[in-house]
Amino acid sequence: MTDPWVALNPGADPVERVRVLRRAHETFTEAGTVSRPVRSVVADSWRRSARAGVGPDGSAHVELTDGDLGAYRAEHPLAPVMPLFRELMGTFASDGEHLLAVCDAQGRLLWVEGHPATRQKADGMNFVPGARWAESAMGTNAPGTAVALDRPVQVFAAEHFIRRVQPWTCAAAPVHDPRTGRLLGAVDITGGDGLAHPHSLGFVQAVARAAESQLALLAPIPAATDALQLTALGRDEALLVAGGRTLRLSRRHSELLILLSRNPDGLTGDELQCSLYEDESVTPVTLRAELARLRRLLGAGVLGSRPYRLAVPVESDVAVVERRLAAGAITAAVTAYAGPLLPGSQAPAVVRLRRRLADGLRAALVCGGDPDLLACWAQASWGEDDLEVWRALAAVRPTAPIRARLAELEAEQSASPWRARR
Repeated sequence: MTDPWVALNPGADPVERVRVLRRAHETFTEAGTVSRPVRSVVADSWRRSARAGVGPDGSAHVELTDGDLGAYRAEHPLAPVMPLFRELMGTFASDGEHLLAVCDAQGRLLWVEGHPATRQKADGMNFVPGARWAESAMGTNAPGTAVALDRPVQVFAAEHFIRRVQPWTCAAAPVHDPRTGRLLGAVDITGGDGLAHPHSLGFVQAVARAAESQLALLAPIPAATDALQLTALGRDEALLVAGGRTLRLSRRHSELLILLSRNPDGLTGDELQCSLYEDESVTPVTLRAELARLRRLLGAGVLGSRPYRLAVPVESDVAVVERRLAAGAITAAVTAYAGPLLPGSQAPAVVRLRRRLADGLRAALVCGGDPDLLACWAQASWGEDDLEVWRALAAVRPTAPIRARLAELEAEQSASPWRARR
């Protein structure tokens, strides 16, 4: 393959390619090895699927129906660009007997539209609104793998991990919030072998970029007095939206804003210093210099002193996760959790908050026992060594790959009992 992200090069024989892929798929499901003709992106996805406990004969679970689905779609950030998706892809999908699908960042299908006969066939594998098609639930598939990798991907026929999906070909591209860069979901085109052409991958990627441009136009430009928007989960350097600007903060400024956002009444210099620095030899002058630089960055009237406090409200992704968790909306909390809070930070107060947030989510996941949500956590970089979650996952989805991974983790813990839980 000249391009590893394209499923089928122009001129290739699709029938022969399907035959080779089916043989490779059977070899993998029986022996766990992947032969050379399989693209690396597909081979890696097959391995992730197996580690997540996905079986080749599995089926999709419908999580949202009727009123719940309608309410969730109405509030989803991609709802405003559905007219654009239909305008750019609707005719192509109907005329080509394909389907237009849009999923959220967790691989849950929100909209599935297109040719009626094709939709009826897709119903047989639960490729329907409200169904969970995350890679950790349905194995290799374009919308699920696109959000897992956060990049456009094309999946052809027997490259799909689950056998009942192998008659289909699909291409999907992720869509991001243009202001914060946060992954919102993916747009997908699903149908027959004809979609294996390189043009279909470029097409969905162009549609995704058009959607992001449309979202940027639809988003109101905040005034200088509007609330600050802080994105700090899964990032060493937070993103701040302030006064119509998107700023990438240094690690220290990221830590300062997290702490100040959680203490609206303010913090004294001594309190901030204890919260930020493990080294007691750091002088107050160092902290004051950092605060002066942050004040210049934020602009006049935003950062006050005596005590240090923010003069405008702050909305953060940390607060969103905490609110959803407190309300018992576990799926929504996991959806908003993009990773550990400022994972590279060693500031004592940030470390405590990072652990408390992760521990709260972990406890909710283990208590809830949802296999798909547990698998999503276990497959993420922050959960791949999380023994507690793997034990809970093995209890509800005791497949051979999951039991094997659990055994590895338990052996590692026995060999190194001091090892910290990630």
